[in-house]
Amino acid sequence: MTAAAGRVEELALETLELRRDEDLLWVALDNAERANALSPRMIDEVTALYRRPLLAEGIRAVLLTGKGKHFSAGADLGHLRALRDAGAEENRADSLRLAGLFEAVLRQEALTLALVRGSCVAGGCGLATACDFVVAADDARFLYSEVRIGFVAALVATFLPLRLRGRDVRELLLYPHFLDAHEARAIGLADRVVAPGGLEGEGRELAVSILTNGSSQSIAATKKLLLELPGKGLSEALAHAAEVNAAARGTGDCRRGIAHVLDHKAPPKWRE
Repeated sequence: MTAAAGRVEELALETLELRRDEDLLWVALDNAERANALSPRMIDEVTALYRRPLLAEGIRAVLLTGKGKHFSAGADLGHLRALRDAGAEENRADSLRLAGLFEAVLRQEALTLALVRGSCVAGGCGLATACDFVVAADDARFLYSEVRIGFVAALVATFLPLRLRGRDVRELLLYPHFLDAHEARAIGLADRVVAPGGLEGEGRELAVSILTNGSSQSIAATKKLLLELPGKGLSEALAHAAEVNAAARGTGDCRRGIAHVLDHKAPPKWRE
C-alpha cells in the first residue's frame, strides 16, 4: 500500500493504534511493554503516517499519545545494542531514518498535538516536541538524555529553537535532567498541563478550539512559513513572506473569511 492509498484509519499497522473522530485522528504508540520505545518499525510507521496528505483526506488534526504509563522512553535498547558495533554507513542510514521521522511531523500540514504522560525521553521527547502543541499530564517528565550516554542530540537541535530560547536549549541538551510538566511548560517545552485523567479531553478541546477559530489552509501555510524563515536574511525573509502573503489572498478560505467579516462583522467559525 502506498503512503496515500486507502483510508488512513484502515491501515494495517503493528506499532500504532489509530482512531478516526470526524476530522481528528487519534494516534497511539502501541508498545506499552517497552514504554513505547522507538523501534525501527515504529519509526517507519509514524513517518509514513505523518507523510500522508492528511488534510486532503479530511483530517485536520492529529493527536499523538502513548499506550500505557509513558509517552515514549526513546530509542529501543535492542536496536541501540545492535548499533554499538555498526559501521559508518549503517549509522548514517539509521540517523537519516530518525531525521525523516522528525521532518515528517514538522512538515505535516494538519495540526499536530502530542499528549504526554509519564516519561518522554530522548527521541521520544523529540517526537513530542516536533508537534505544534504539547499537552502534558502533570505526571509527565521530559528529558533529552543523549550526552549522558556519549551521544549528541543533533537532530532535535535543528528544531528546538523554534520552540525554546537559546539558553534553555543549551541547558536541556548539555545538562540533561528530568523536567516535570510544570517546568517544561515554564520554558515552552509544553503548552498545557492537566491532571492525567484529563489529558485526552484537554487535547481534544485544544484541537477543536484551534480548528474552530482558524482556517486549516491558513494554519498549514503558516506552519510551512515558520519552518522556512529561520536562517534567511531580513530582505530574503521579507520577500518570501510577501509571496506567501500574496498567495494566501487568492485562496478560497481567505475569500470566505473576508466575505464573512464584511457581512457579519466577525470571522467565520471554521469547524461547526
